[in-house]
Amino acid sequence: MTTVAPEAGRSPTPERPRRPGRRPLTLRRRESRAGLALVAPTLLVVLAVIGIPIVWTVVLAFQRVRLATLRKTGLFGELTLDNVDRVLHTPGFADTLWTTVVYSVGGTAGSIVVGLVAALAVRGPFRGRTLVRASMLLPYVAPVVAMTFVWQVMLDPQLGIVNDWGRRFLGWDAPVAFLSQESTALWTVIAFEAWRYFPFAFLFLLARLQAVPAELEEAARVDGATPTQRFRHILLPQLMPVIALLGVLRFIMTFNKFDDVYLLTGGSAGTEVVSVRVYQFLTARTDIGAAAAQAVVLAVVLLVFVAIYLRFFGAKREA
Repeated sequence: MTTVAPEAGRSPTPERPRRPGRRPLTLRRRESRAGLALVAPTLLVVLAVIGIPIVWTVVLAFQRVRLATLRKTGLFGELTLDNVDRVLHTPGFADTLWTTVVYSVGGTAGSIVVGLVAALAVRGPFRGRTLVRASMLLPYVAPVVAMTFVWQVMLDPQLGIVNDWGRRFLGWDAPVAFLSQESTALWTVIAFEAWRYFPFAFLFLLARLQAVPAELEEAARVDGATPTQRFRHILLPQLMPVIALLGVLRFIMTFNKFDDVYLLTGGSAGTEVVSVRVYQFLTARTDIGAAAAQAVVLAVVLLVFVAIYLRFFGAKREA
């Protein structure tokens, strides 16, 4: 048995014998184990909050489950593709999916365009700029229930201020039921989506505009470039990566949107999106399996769009 050299004034202590075949841990392995121990609680929470519900939804999508039979159905009971087949061939599913795409593309493009115009408008210094910038965040931070109620009152055919001004100043012969007729309901919901979420794009674009070197615009101004040319050849190339990222984020958020559409129209008048359809399958028909199958189809469509984004924009960023 080996002994450790004693310090001054202390008796020698025997060294603990090492187990045969077990190598001592290196510093890197000890740091790796410490890192895993630190992130383990977070991983467990993410697994419990996100992972398990996702797995359960996928399993339910391939089972014949209704609300009345949910407790009797095992976790890994009889699996079938009937739910997916029924969802894909149910009348109205293709129209709902197309409505969702139109709503998502329109809402995403509208919010980015309005956010870009707002960011360019308040970019320069002026008196009260801070107050104006803060007020632009109001649609985004206000409760959605309050905002939809305000829009419903404004667009009311009998009492709304929009119809009143339309008849006074625009010569409308009859009031327009913006939220209850198919010709205007979807576009009204898209306009609400663009108005409510333009502050999200506004914050991203304003931050990028503030980071553009002033020397670039100053040099273009000295060379005689017009404001349109400076925006097209200097600012827009600087903003394109942010606009692409915003496009993906807003599209995913809008594609899953439920509360805005449901509170405004309830999914009627040609505004039924997939999330509203999933809710109706779940509550009106109590068909949990079909609702889960629609949610899985929705997730697959979103994954396709994300893959397209990574294929084209992710490769450019790495290059």
